[in-house]
Amino acid sequence: MRAAALILPLLLLAACKDEPKFEERFDKAAKEVEARAKAMDADIAAADKAAKDAGEEAPAKALPSPSLPANPPPSSGE
Repeated sequence: MRAAALILPLLLLAACKDEPKFEERFDKAAKEVEARAKAMDADIAAADKAAKDAGEEAPAKALPSPSLPANPPPSSGE
């Protein structure tokens, strides 16, 4: 029983270690996002190069022309 009384406070102290500060967590997340973005850019560049080497045309950069409106014409109320 005495051993449990001595060990319990030590376990509680070990469980209460400092969590990383907001700035540290933010910096870590920002580095991860930047690394993912660079990897995506590299994948896109490789896919574009492979398509160009295969003789395919590069994808169009402009948006397609608008089609008919999605809303139906107004009703006459009849």
